[in-house]
Amino acid sequence: MNIESLVMNNRSYRGFDESTPITREIMTDLVDLARRTASGMNKQPLRYRILSDKQDIEKMVANARFGTALKDVKLPPENGKPTGFILIFTDKEAGSPATLALKDVGIAAQTILLAATERGFGGCMLGSFNPETLMADFGIDGRYEPQLAIALGTPAERVLLTDEHNGSLTYYRDAAGNHCVPKRRLEEILI
Repeated sequence: MNIESLVMNNRSYRGFDESTPITREIMTDLVDLARRTASGMNKQPLRYRILSDKQDIEKMVANARFGTALKDVKLPPENGKPTGFILIFTDKEAGSPATLALKDVGIAAQTILLAATERGFGGCMLGSFNPETLMADFGIDGRYEPQLAIALGTPAERVLLTDEHNGSLTYYRDAAGNHCVPKRRLEEILI
């Protein structure tokens, strides 16, 4: 797949096919790839926790919010949960300024998702979770600060890019149940 195809197929999936899980080995490979990406001042402040155990996945699903704009849709759907998570933390002792560390998080997360897409998987970056619950649920040391959770698995929904919907950029579900994501037109973003 070329880079344009990877980007166009890398959507935020919130429904997954639980019968074809992503493995711990694949997620480890994704983290290994992400650790080699650029890092501000080369401080390399990111740390990762891979969740592949069903019990851990259930804890994370219970903690995370998968689509706050969709008030009337249960996400993830019953029997459509992710089959893995990669949690991204910053190490407070790494000496990286917060603004640089957060850029590193974005670079690593996008790398993980593009590589997952290339392998036939998909995911969703989740920043809506309770950090204290996450730390307690997974026994994470206080020197690490949770930044992002990436839900992963085999996509089981269709995500469509659309133009603004009723003057809004808020994502929505259409009558067929497709997840629709409005995007600004190119001429709107070039300044």
